[in-house]
Amino acid sequence: MYISIYGNVSFVTPNHSGIYGPWGRHIRSLLRFAGLKYGGHRCGGDAPPSLQTLGDVISAELRSSKHWELTGEGTEIAEQGSHEARVFSSIPLEGLAQSELMKLSFGKIGFSKAMSNKWIRVDKAHEGGPRIFRTVENIEDQVREKLLLVQRGNSCELEEKEKNELKKRRLLSEVTVKSYWITKGSSFSTTVTKQETELTPEMIATGSWKEKTFKPYNFEAMGVALDCGHLHPLMKVRTQFRQIFLEMGFTEMPTNNFIESSFWNFDSLFQPQQHPARDQHDTFFLSDPALAHEFPQDYLQRVKRVHSEGGFGSQGYKYDWKTEEAQKNILRTHTTAVSARMLYKVAQQKFTPVKYFSIDRVFRNETLDATHLAEFHQIEGVVADYGLTLGDLMGVLHQFFTKLGITKLRFKPAYNPYTEPSMEVFSYHEGLKKWVEVGNSGVFRPEMLLPMGLPEDVSVIAWGLSLERPTMIKYGINNIRELVGHKVNLQMCCCYSYVTMYVLLN
Repeated sequence: MYISIYGNVSFVTPNHSGIYGPWGRHIRSLLRFAGLKYGGHRCGGDAPPSLQTLGDVISAELRSSKHWELTGEGTEIAEQGSHEARVFSSIPLEGLAQSELMKLSFGKIGFSKAMSNKWIRVDKAHEGGPRIFRTVENIEDQVREKLLLVQRGNSCELEEKEKNELKKRRLLSEVTVKSYWITKGSSFSTTVTKQETELTPEMIATGSWKEKTFKPYNFEAMGVALDCGHLHPLMKVRTQFRQIFLEMGFTEMPTNNFIESSFWNFDSLFQPQQHPARDQHDTFFLSDPALAHEFPQDYLQRVKRVHSEGGFGSQGYKYDWKTEEAQKNILRTHTTAVSARMLYKVAQQKFTPVKYFSIDRVFRNETLDATHLAEFHQIEGVVADYGLTLGDLMGVLHQFFTKLGITKLRFKPAYNPYTEPSMEVFSYHEGLKKWVEVGNSGVFRPEMLLPMGLPEDVSVIAWGLSLERPTMIKYGINNIRELVGHKVNLQMCCCYSYVTMYVLLN
């Protein structure tokens, strides 16, 4: 039996499918496997043909050949001539206005081809506007002649270069003809027996399994895809932020201490003990253990002095600084407490410039709303070097946000107890249709750095960003409670692929 597949049409020889009896559906299955037509209807489906499940009953050999045929446009040119030849024929001896030629359906393509063949010229200085004239008396339409050769079945007379040129102009297409040569196999039979797919207890009990034909197992087949866990959008964005910091040469700080003393969280940052941020309505205080006891005492005394008496060019806050207040344990309100510890550690050695970053959770006694949570993630970057200025800070921030793809960015002057000058960073949220604060930044004050023991000519620039708000902008979430908590859409976690951040916040 011979099955020829030409383009999208199948021919079965002999053409009376009923002659095959029980083989009819298997022949149709073979055509379905090829995604071809049977009986004038397209057969769909990607399942392997049922013929293959019958073992060696038949063998099918696929043979294919290629030939060239004209496209719709090529057929038109074979009948009426090429675009350039029709342009030439349309130009009378007295010439033709270029604007009139371009109104013709073949004008634009034919004009450029005729110009490259030097059949026509353009007189741009003509008083009535650019005018086209013939430059030769007669032409030979080689494109049409080549297409006529192909149409007559003589494509072998054309060189491959000529065929490819016509194909490039979409006048020719290469067609593949597939043929299946079907012959009897070693286990050929005129009847089709259904193969069993599983051995049942009834077969074993009755012994009928001995007379059954079983379908062989395909140990190469892929198993059913398993449901697996997915990264939360926050973790995806966190990984991408971390990668950006690493690309910029930053070192990650250890942030595994959620519980921090008020000394490292506030006092070491030159934040006064009567500051509103240290009240219970802004900070979570621990009841057990309520106090911390281990501090570098010489450093603690220098911090106490600069708060209560001043020093290092500052008059301080002029209040009675209390160790008992600094000992209170809290859930850290920012990762800047970790930055303070790291800078103090750097100051105890011979100074070398450093770049640190951290991404971890912080806790504040906030009122929950669409953009605030009591627990959230803070992204922080710190650079310590000689002679750094506010300009360096803005440059680093622009470099950082450029890697994120943020173009709508604003800086606003702000006040922080431990930075001067200070800036808030805003990004435009397309969903909320307003500017949203995504971070804070500034240059650490000498009252914070010099008590640590850092050299006087060393400056430290720093910035802190939230992780949640950029993630909301990325995923188009308008309420932060839909990102974290019981309102999270789990489909969002599994359906979003690992999208890069480079086009996030535009």
